[in-house]
Amino acid sequence: MSIIYKWVELQIIHMELESPIYLDTSKSFEERAEDLVSRLTLKEKISQMVHCSSEIKRLGIYKYNWWSECLHGVMTKKKATIFPQSIGLAAMFNRNLQFRIASAISDEARAINNTYYPYGSPFTGGLTFWSPNVNLFRDPRWGRGQETYGEDPYLTGRLAVAFVKGLQGDDPTYLKLIATPKHFAAGSGPEQGRHQFNAMMSNKDLYESYLPQFRDCIIEAKAYSIMGAYNRLNGEPCCASPTLQRILRIEWGFDGYMVSDCGAIRNIYKDHKYVKTGSEAAAIAVRNGCELNCGLTYKIFLNQAVEQHLISEEEITQAVTKLFLARMKLGEFDPPELVPHRSIPYEVVNSKKHQDLAIKAVQQSIVLLKNANNILPLQKNLKKIAVIGPNAAGNNVLLGNYVKKSYEIISILNGIKSAVHDDTTIKYSKGCYRKRRYRLGEFISKRIVKDCDVVIMVMGIGQEFESEEKLLRGNGDRQFLSLPAHQIEFMNKIHDFGKPIILVLVNGSPLAINWAQHNVDAILEVWYPGEKGGVGVADVIFGNYNPSGRLPVTFPKSVDDIPPIEDFRMENRTYRYMQKKPLYPFGYGLSYTDFSYDNFYLNSDEIHMGDPLIVSVDVKNKGKKEGDEVVQLYIQDLEASVKIPRWSLQGFERISLKPGQSETVKFKIKPQQFSIITEQGKRILEPGSFRIYIGGSQPDEVSEKLTGRKVLFKNVEVIGEPTELLY
Repeated sequence: MSIIYKWVELQIIHMELESPIYLDTSKSFEERAEDLVSRLTLKEKISQMVHCSSEIKRLGIYKYNWWSECLHGVMTKKKATIFPQSIGLAAMFNRNLQFRIASAISDEARAINNTYYPYGSPFTGGLTFWSPNVNLFRDPRWGRGQETYGEDPYLTGRLAVAFVKGLQGDDPTYLKLIATPKHFAAGSGPEQGRHQFNAMMSNKDLYESYLPQFRDCIIEAKAYSIMGAYNRLNGEPCCASPTLQRILRIEWGFDGYMVSDCGAIRNIYKDHKYVKTGSEAAAIAVRNGCELNCGLTYKIFLNQAVEQHLISEEEITQAVTKLFLARMKLGEFDPPELVPHRSIPYEVVNSKKHQDLAIKAVQQSIVLLKNANNILPLQKNLKKIAVIGPNAAGNNVLLGNYVKKSYEIISILNGIKSAVHDDTTIKYSKGCYRKRRYRLGEFISKRIVKDCDVVIMVMGIGQEFESEEKLLRGNGDRQFLSLPAHQIEFMNKIHDFGKPIILVLVNGSPLAINWAQHNVDAILEVWYPGEKGGVGVADVIFGNYNPSGRLPVTFPKSVDDIPPIEDFRMENRTYRYMQKKPLYPFGYGLSYTDFSYDNFYLNSDEIHMGDPLIVSVDVKNKGKKEGDEVVQLYIQDLEASVKIPRWSLQGFERISLKPGQSETVKFKIKPQQFSIITEQGKRILEPGSFRIYIGGSQPDEVSEKLTGRKVLFKNVEVIGEPTELLY
């Protein structure tokens, strides 16, 4: 049914009902939603509180599926652009490009909805998207860490704000889409047992590490929806938590709606044993702010809950009104010509413009981990190149999770073939499988390597190693951080031929590649690069693009260096609290050129409590190649009254410089960025000495050794009386 045809039907209803307020566009959305819900029976109200909501023909309410996904591209049965997986987007350290990608995704989502699914269809055509995933990637084994923006709350918050704004648009009246940050608030693994798991943590860890990025999405980006997690938080189910609702609705002023993760309301009584019955579970979830149930618990039990006086119809009315207010803001009940997003044509979907944007994202997401003797970039006119590995010719492995299909996937092998000269011979062998040996592949690989100039080994893992919980194929999390033993053994055998080796890693989480760091010539981390992965990877290998990605997550040397995955305390986790030296640090990444920093400036070496600090530095490309630098600013509290991170990222900026070119980069540090979180979870700005670091990496010993560069630093005094901040 077309949008226009639906509007004609609504006009007929308008006449039959004698001009109902809910169809009167001169009224506020709030008035209209309240009027519409007042016309529903209790049964009809409940039918709207599940993700597959029912049709109510007499009021022109069509069935609507609230469940759509766009983690790194619209998850659809139709053709849509697939960008790098979220962890790759994080590696760009680029808010502006993040916003452009989200805007492209929302254009495609609206175009698909306008053309095929005006009232939603599972995963494919709705306007309410359950993205982004802003959980902290606190443990490198977590199978869903690939969906996040890494381990740092500040980086995650900045990128999430850009993504939410890009999805929801900037129209003053209508939302383009509705973004749904997830999984509120501690859905950071483990996958195994997540339906029963109780995440225990202090208020300090909660407010310091697990909440800031959600807060940014709600307060700054105005996300209109949020998804509750499966697990409990300090004993309270996240989808029925009085504590989380107080934070969300009172402290942050959230006025949108909350949706449960799928089956999470059922978990409350079946798995958490928090209450005894489905009626009780439904009632406490609604009463604690979860208006929408992905699942059937509300549909089955909410009416019983009213009959048992566990919840009132008025409370249900309030919840349903919020849901219809969301649909009003999306323009569902308004004439198409009033809703600007209704005019977005289908031609934008997977357009040349969006494909080029996907290539740009791949280029900026790739992290150069090693480049011994500047072996990269390779010459395009080499006589023979061997491309070997289980991820070289694969297409789907490039996509990561939360995708349906793509018609435009370019493998790394095909990208390399397209990049070299016509007289260069490319020899390919799978070599081994991701999970096991392949003896014929090993034999073929040894034969083709003998007379090749260089070997490009495309190794790594895939969704069979790291993923969301799978009922039939394991638990989703990894037990170890190293590459599978047979892959290391295979690389060893190729290494014995004495040929230069370029290792390309395809994965969504940290790999402990200790052998490779010591033995191969160059290493590229390319994540799950999306449909244009092969193009972007080849551009970096052959110098069409100078790599500039930075690690959004620490790469430990061993699984023995991190706490158990079930431990939610931040002690010894992430670069902010980790004691052991990593293999590769957060914020690390190399380039084909070199940058220098000079004229580090603070507007004062002493600031009063509550005043901002202005920081600037001159960055120069002193190498011979054009390239991007990611300028990073970290703050260290030298006199904190409580235990604090070693230092924390509090600013970053990506700049592009030609050889010999300089640029002054400025940061404005807000008072909140000097604050601490107490053991009670309060945010306090207290006087003392602080150190400001600025450079192309974090100020740790390993980064200095790997990059050969030191970061600059200066101290500043904050004076005044301790002050409690709201957030």
